[in-house]
Amino acid sequence: MSLKQKALSSIFWTFAQQFGNQLIGFVVSLVLARILLPSDFGTIAIFSVLMGIGNVLIDSGLTNSLIRTQNIDDADLSTVFYFNFTVSILIYSIIAFTAPWVSVFFKMPELTKIIRIYTIILPISAFSAIQRTLLTKKMDFKTQLKVQIPSLVIGGASGIIFALTGFGVWSLVYMAIIQSALSSLQFWMYSRWRPKRVFDKVKFRFHFNFGYKLALSGLLDIAFQNIYTIVIGKIFSATQLGFYNKANSMQQLPVTSIIKPLNRVTYPLFSQIQNDSLRLKNVYSQLMKMVMFVITPVLMLLGVLGEPLFRFLFTEKWLPAVPYFQILCIVGILLPIHSYNLNVLNVKGRSDLFLKLEIIKKILIVIAIAITFQFGIIVMLWGRVIISFIGLIINCHYSGKYLNYSLWKQLADLLPSILLSATVGATIILLDKNVWMAFSDFIRLIAGGTSGILLYLGFAYVFKFKELTDAKEILLRKK
Repeated sequence: MSLKQKALSSIFWTFAQQFGNQLIGFVVSLVLARILLPSDFGTIAIFSVLMGIGNVLIDSGLTNSLIRTQNIDDADLSTVFYFNFTVSILIYSIIAFTAPWVSVFFKMPELTKIIRIYTIILPISAFSAIQRTLLTKKMDFKTQLKVQIPSLVIGGASGIIFALTGFGVWSLVYMAIIQSALSSLQFWMYSRWRPKRVFDKVKFRFHFNFGYKLALSGLLDIAFQNIYTIVIGKIFSATQLGFYNKANSMQQLPVTSIIKPLNRVTYPLFSQIQNDSLRLKNVYSQLMKMVMFVITPVLMLLGVLGEPLFRFLFTEKWLPAVPYFQILCIVGILLPIHSYNLNVLNVKGRSDLFLKLEIIKKILIVIAIAITFQFGIIVMLWGRVIISFIGLIINCHYSGKYLNYSLWKQLADLLPSILLSATVGATIILLDKNVWMAFSDFIRLIAGGTSGILLYLGFAYVFKFKELTDAKEILLRKK
């Protein structure tokens, strides 16, 4: 199978996996949002930050090093396995010990017990990290689909049952643990690899020297991805945090559906052609234009139709989340560009530069929050948009040097999709206000969504967007 065929096949299966995961997760979240209170989701959002930090510390970037390294053996795999699992136990112990201080900081006494039980997911996940890494390295996303779907279905169904029987926020905790345990068990069932009794210090130093910089970058990223959660949870109420969390998760739904599967494909794919800069540039450019062609109109339409969307899906009690959601949609449009630019730095072995850029951007985020938090959540989120644009310029500038693909050339290639999406979005706003406003939310969503998609695809066809052909090729791929 050629590299292009392998890439297309991997993209097909990883999109199938991500779409299945997102669809099941969305349905479960939709049901739970109607049963539980916004404050329940705000509580979960607070300690999810700890989970993210724990996962980064456990991995320390070593699995990324395994994917990037051309020739690995059982010594590499076993060494990383024992390190990851040992660290997972250590991190779990630290989090469990410090849980009371977290509870006091956020003034939520119930957090202590929740954190101590929820974070058992850390060692459960670490136990199957190498099996997942091997499947990713082989670009075998079909098997990963077989693992994730039943885990999500069973876990989600359990969460709904717990919620209906009055478990409240604990239904979210038990759901996550069940999903993680089932997933880890199945990875061991599908994988033939088993750890050997070996820990190679030389190989550990090799992987750690590459990975620790990614781990530090990951820590910064997780902390600052969730810094708004931390600030809102500390300064405002759990209910306001619940609104923000729901808006953020809804914005991430289409974004992660595109970014996560392509990240899992592009990193091993880029690694295979890391020494051919011209080829790497061409593959990167094609993927970037295609991703922006898809994600930009989706987020534009969701933002425009935010009010009927939230009321129809989650009921009136979630309407305060709509302004947050609409602002975050702008941030979401820029995320793919950030992500794939940073992937280029990783495959080129510049994890040191990756770390430096992350530190610079995080300092800018702190400055923005320090200036804006006193004016409320809305102003804070607009500050996030500005910082995202600045970060985009930084990322594109440095990755462009390694590809001979300048910032301005990258933006020029992406501008047609952005301009077309903005034009269609403005059109739908006018139609919604003057034609569909008197109808039900369902009719407004159907009319606005269908009209927006048809207008976007129609103009793309008329103006001969190459991304339309590329997307069609992936969707029709059978293997």
